[in-house]
Amino acid sequence: MKTSPEPHHDWTTEDVLAVLNMPIDDLLSRAAKVHREFAANDIQQCQLLSVKTGACPENCGYCSQSARYQTDVAIEPLMSMERVVAEAQEAKARGATRFCMGAAWRDIPNDHRFERVLEMITGVAQLGLEVCCTLGMATETQLRQMADAGLTAYNHNLDTSREFYPNVITTRTYDDRLATLRAARRAGVQLCSGGILGMGETVRDRAAMLAELARLNPHPESVPINLLVPIEGTPLAQAKPVPFEEFLRTVATARIVMPKSRVRLSAGRNMLSEGEQMLCFQAGANSIFIGERLLTAPNVPLETDQSMLERTGH
Repeated sequence: MKTSPEPHHDWTTEDVLAVLNMPIDDLLSRAAKVHREFAANDIQQCQLLSVKTGACPENCGYCSQSARYQTDVAIEPLMSMERVVAEAQEAKARGATRFCMGAAWRDIPNDHRFERVLEMITGVAQLGLEVCCTLGMATETQLRQMADAGLTAYNHNLDTSREFYPNVITTRTYDDRLATLRAARRAGVQLCSGGILGMGETVRDRAAMLAELARLNPHPESVPINLLVPIEGTPLAQAKPVPFEEFLRTVATARIVMPKSRVRLSAGRNMLSEGEQMLCFQAGANSIFIGERLLTAPNVPLETDQSMLERTGH
């Protein structure tokens, strides 16, 4: 087991599994130590907006926006730049320092819609906010254009391990995901990439996913850890909930193997109690998404978050 807290980029699945399976007190103690030494001690607030909703051709088993499933999500075309900037202004007023825009595309279209996205990025960046986008697969050329427009980071989650991935998604490959991440890095864009717990994966799958991320050099600047939000109509609607300890172990392990990354509590945070969230902050999480919704999933009410952050001194 690696003992130095300095960032490593040669993590194997076995290395990460050894960390993930440590006695819980030892794991949390080690994660807290790394967190104090390396990570930002504030809790960054981000807001995520779906700027184009539904009708996605992909078959991601967890997603309410896939055209292949019958869900309650209404199809909405690409928003206007003015509406997006207004939403970003409101997010900034609530305390957000990063604004994320998501569109349900397989890959970014090279037409007037991409031109509008570039305008959105510029408009949000001019507000003084970090700008993140999650728009599907992207080329290096597109990412360079977005970077020139003011993009801070690109989100493209690995979701799970390479081995388990085909059980969740078959319309693209794991290497497709990694190719977009590498293109973003070459374009000078920060990476936001993490995974989802609760899709039927094993603990080893979680370790393999974290190891894949931790082998990227440099590590992703942001690592969102999501709990599956089961959506009626999707293949994973009846998935079993993940015990909190397993989620906490994953957060702590992410902090240890990627000591300087932002570890973000993302989808499913509304299913955690305030006390459970506090334990996650102690174990290394240092970012949350605020706002009533995360794309199409429910989130924690703003007043609840504000009260929690005030009590914790953030």
